[in-house]
Amino acid sequence: MLDLKQEQPVNKLNGSMPAIGIRPIVDGRRGGIRESLEEVTMNMARVCADFLQRNLRHSNGLPVECVIADTCIGGAAEAARTAEKFARAGVGVTISVTPSWCYPTETIDTDPLMPKAIWGFNGTERPGAVYLAAALSAHNQKGIPAFGIYGRDVQDIGDTAITEDVQRKLLQFAKAGLAVATMRGKSYLSMGSVSMGIASCIADESFFQDYLGMRNEYVDMSEFIRRMERDIYDKEEFERALAWTKRHCKEGAEVNPPHLQRTAEQKERDWETVVKMTLIARDLMIGNPKLEALGYGEEALGHNAIAAGFQGQRAWTDHFPNGDFMEAILSSSFDWNGIREPYVVATENDTLNAAAMLFGHLLTDAAQIFADVRTYWSPEAVKRVTGVELTGRAKNGIIHLINSGPAALDATGQMTIGGEPAMKPFWDITEAEVKQCLEATRWCPAVDFFRGGGFSTDFLTRGGMPVTMARINIVKGLGPVLQLAEGYTADIPEEVHRVLDERSNPTWPTTWFVPNLTGEGAFKDVYSVMNNWGSNHGAVSYGHVGGDFITLASMLRIPVCMHNVPEERVFRPSAWTAFGAMEPAGADFRACANFGPLYR
Repeated sequence: MLDLKQEQPVNKLNGSMPAIGIRPIVDGRRGGIRESLEEVTMNMARVCADFLQRNLRHSNGLPVECVIADTCIGGAAEAARTAEKFARAGVGVTISVTPSWCYPTETIDTDPLMPKAIWGFNGTERPGAVYLAAALSAHNQKGIPAFGIYGRDVQDIGDTAITEDVQRKLLQFAKAGLAVATMRGKSYLSMGSVSMGIASCIADESFFQDYLGMRNEYVDMSEFIRRMERDIYDKEEFERALAWTKRHCKEGAEVNPPHLQRTAEQKERDWETVVKMTLIARDLMIGNPKLEALGYGEEALGHNAIAAGFQGQRAWTDHFPNGDFMEAILSSSFDWNGIREPYVVATENDTLNAAAMLFGHLLTDAAQIFADVRTYWSPEAVKRVTGVELTGRAKNGIIHLINSGPAALDATGQMTIGGEPAMKPFWDITEAEVKQCLEATRWCPAVDFFRGGGFSTDFLTRGGMPVTMARINIVKGLGPVLQLAEGYTADIPEEVHRVLDERSNPTWPTTWFVPNLTGEGAFKDVYSVMNNWGSNHGAVSYGHVGGDFITLASMLRIPVCMHNVPEERVFRPSAWTAFGAMEPAGADFRACANFGPLYR
């Protein structure tokens, strides 16, 4: 076995993890009304907090804390006291709960930056649903969007059961709200600049600042050279990492012509370089206290980067080994130190795909796939090239997701949930699954246009995984928009895969993706999905989590221009209905434009 331990959950970034604030709202009238509701209202808050704490973790594995107001909130004074308590406790998202009518403008959460929801109990003894409607109306009139949670079935007052539909909305709202709060104040680190003229490598600071509440940090790739030449890294860890890599990262096929092949000595040095690059990139992102002892106190601090990207091509890769190993290992849920939270690292410093990866990681807790949305293969084209007719999920055509090695090794599909291939939060991953991921991966000598050498990740994703592909694009005059496509990874015959794969690059990881089709618009067929995708890159998350992406996007005021998420899983603030209930896609654009970026 690998003798790998699961890393204990830890916050590697500066700033405390956000808590969820639970606000029990009560009818403030004394003389029997408030007194009769105090206990049932506070019990509702406790039940909500207990449910969320039992079912949620932060992406780093730490438990999610719910902070309940000291008293029920019946008016402005108690609302202010609660806001003060929440500020001290690091609350980043609030849920107000009530089983009865209360006074909306006196009790609502008016913090404009805090994602907020109201759960109005569906009961007839005391009309919590009436408060919900009135309070949401107040939020909308004040321009502070809030989510409404209202159960489908009437319950008896005092019933502490949370119905399934309310559970789903509580979790969807809370997970997205925590993602918003977690990103706030963190950094995106550009390691290098623009790769091969890709526009999304240009960090749009207004996007990161106004929409995500993040800052942008920059280092030149020469910083890697400085740290390698001056030994600004943990040498003990380097020796351990190199030994682990040699033992578990198996070299794959050499496809370069003889005159371009690197010698055994060159490849040995390449392995040493790419391992050092991995340590250095991580240290640049989150710091490393061991550098302080080496006399590098500034370097020990890092950039507090929750996500990063490496330019690589061509300024680096024309002379040095490529960044594929560094990106793949950091993006995976394990390395020589054990099983741990994956880092979010984008190849080619694609800042917008990194943002989509970050969304996916915070929403699912799992590693992400970074890939080119490379080729649509129609059934006719596959049959012409291979003589084989596609069947099963692939029968309507497939999209070839492939790039030069930055996809997380989790994407091999060697992990399982219920016996089916999966990508899991690190705390659910076993040592045996890590071993299977490593054995399913080969590290091929980089192809000829990586003139500095290095190694690319080669694996084939197992079919049958439910996945969601996402992408953020920025359009001048419009701003950021989000695209989503839920679907599945697909298995195709081995010989068909070989023929198609070799037409692109057989040394890179491949995921065959089949989107779920609706028969209309961008999801009329597989070709339409490919034809409407807004960039050459996409980020892929495990699970059908498009609804969670949509909820998160609405909190940040990023409209969704393309998705195939069923209506029952779309959850946005109540104000969105006022912008066109009969045309939800257009209403999303109008609402986002009206309210503007969250932090501006």
